[in-house]
Amino acid sequence: MAATRPATTRQHAMPPAHGDVPVASVAAGSVLVRACRREVVPHTPVWLMRQAGRYMPEYRAIRARQTMLEAIGDPATAAEITLQPVKALGVDAAIIFSDILPPLIGMGLDLDFVAGAGPHIANPVRASRDVDMLGTPPAEQTMRGTLGAIRLVREALPASTPLIGFAGAPFTLACYAIEGGSSQ
Repeated sequence: MAATRPATTRQHAMPPAHGDVPVASVAAGSVLVRACRREVVPHTPVWLMRQAGRYMPEYRAIRARQTMLEAIGDPATAAEITLQPVKALGVDAAIIFSDILPPLIGMGLDLDFVAGAGPHIANPVRASRDVDMLGTPPAEQTMRGTLGAIRLVREALPASTPLIGFAGAPFTLACYAIEGGSSQ
């Protein structure tokens, strides 16, 4: 007998795309989206991994006042950081300023980003009882900063500019949760 996937009853609310514009039409004509569809485009779309970062004086000024988690958790700050390279470099897409690890905080892990060392989890998962203690609250409760930043950035970007988001795969997050930080 074939296994069937259990039906889910929870509906996830998506942040509004761009005012009243349906999600499917946001950035549909952008160079990036057209290139993803293998259509002819006037140039190769440009966006950069870690698009907002230490090479930008504006970013360094913000980070001198706020920790990584404070910047990610504040929608206005995360939106400002997201938009910096779009304005400065004219890239073809914005990438939301966030990190893959903050969902672990909502699960009950004590995450911090240590200068010069990277992420550190003070209470890593070491035993089955630790797994039993992990929570799974909805993103609307634990990722308010990022969800708010998405809304602010979408409002600020032209409808023709895509906004790229990212997430950590479950195995990746589990590795950090178990190891307590980056592995060497």
